[in-house]
Amino acid sequence: MIADLTIFLLSLLVGFEVISKVPATLHTPLMSGANAIHGVVIVGVMLLAATVSSVAGYALLAVAAFFAAMNVAGGYVVTDRMLAMFRSRS
Repeated sequence: MIADLTIFLLSLLVGFEVISKVPATLHTPLMSGANAIHGVVIVGVMLLAATVSSVAGYALLAVAAFFAAMNVAGGYVVTDRMLAMFRSRS
């Protein structure tokens, strides 16, 4: 348990350092792409749905599916807003 917590905290620190070094001009494309790629979580939810047999498991799967779908949808919304900046206004 201590090793898992240590790895989690170190990954938080490294992630914060990496993201804080990204220039503002690259932040939106980087995050929109990352959010769209997180659609893999939806595939994981579907795979786990076949193995769950308890009410608590189904509740956790529903929460995971909701957050994964919101993350993917948000990635596409941000990407669309970013691409709208390059469209002609006519």
